[in-house]
Amino acid sequence: MSKLLDHLTGDAEAEAFFSDTADLAAMLRFEAHLAQAEAEAGLVPDEAARHIAEACQNFQPDWSRLAEGLTKDGVIVPELVKQLRQCAGEAYAPYVHLGATSQDVIDTSQMLRLKGLFQLLAARLDELIEALRRLEREYGTFHLMAHTRMQQALLFTVADKLTTWIAPLQRLRINCDRVANELLVIQLGGPVGTRAELKGKGDQIAEALAKSLGLSNAPCWHSQRDRIGELGSWLSLLSGALGKIGQDVALLAQNEIAAIKLATGGASSAMPHKSNPVPAEVLVTLARFNAGLLGTLHQSLVHENERSGAAWLLEWLVLPQMCVATAAALRHALALSRSIQFVGSSKM
Repeated sequence: MSKLLDHLTGDAEAEAFFSDTADLAAMLRFEAHLAQAEAEAGLVPDEAARHIAEACQNFQPDWSRLAEGLTKDGVIVPELVKQLRQCAGEAYAPYVHLGATSQDVIDTSQMLRLKGLFQLLAARLDELIEALRRLEREYGTFHLMAHTRMQQALLFTVADKLTTWIAPLQRLRINCDRVANELLVIQLGGPVGTRAELKGKGDQIAEALAKSLGLSNAPCWHSQRDRIGELGSWLSLLSGALGKIGQDVALLAQNEIAAIKLATGGASSAMPHKSNPVPAEVLVTLARFNAGLLGTLHQSLVHENERSGAAWLLEWLVLPQMCVATAAALRHALALSRSIQFVGSSKM
């Protein structure tokens, strides 16, 4: 992606959750906590769990070999486990990644990073709702012409208009907590999702692993990707709600209507009198972008048999883009809310 365009449609804070270093750190957390949970269940010696935790903490990856392994295997984990076992030492190498499979590591890493992302989105959403409430307190009693089907309808108030912006955001904020609590779960199934390699202690280990990682517990969901689909749906609904705000602002700021004045606007190279509603336009673009990506993400629900390399890879391409686009939309919406002035109206 263009580095210049990234300033408009990207978001550095959100992108950090999807960096290689963040992914590696989360995968190492999984391996360290898995060994500890297995030690508590009696499958791994306590000394081995301690050494594995130390190896994870001190691990220095060979990134070039990890890249080569990813190209060869389609996933990074086989090469990562090989390097981690070398770091742990010959005596403890057999206990590294015991009973787990690549998908357990990668999916749990994603969930750990999504937890941080959703905390960021929730905080921004709270801030945006409060900013819109401030507009309501300042301008709520002003007259505003309602428009239905792009035609003038009847007078209502700015508060009536703001309700159509705030109410969906409030519902999405409530649902954000549910998504974080119910959908951000560990992945632990072993090679074919049965936890058979954990010698009857798989459920106990999964419960301890979830608790130590701060995620919810769940049965193996290797090929059951509805959680990912629902996460994407929430992201698309949020960016869509923000896109509606952007579309309204762009229309209300038109010269012919002039119900809104923006404190800052974009310049034209040819028409110096113009003040283009750039943040509002970006909100519309990001809403449509995420809506399109959601359909692609839902294609990844079709996982053949017990694991799909193709559908899984599609998730890796699409979901991070949706997360970043949503974070960027919230950032633009907050800036836009702080620049809005309702003008040309008299108080009721």
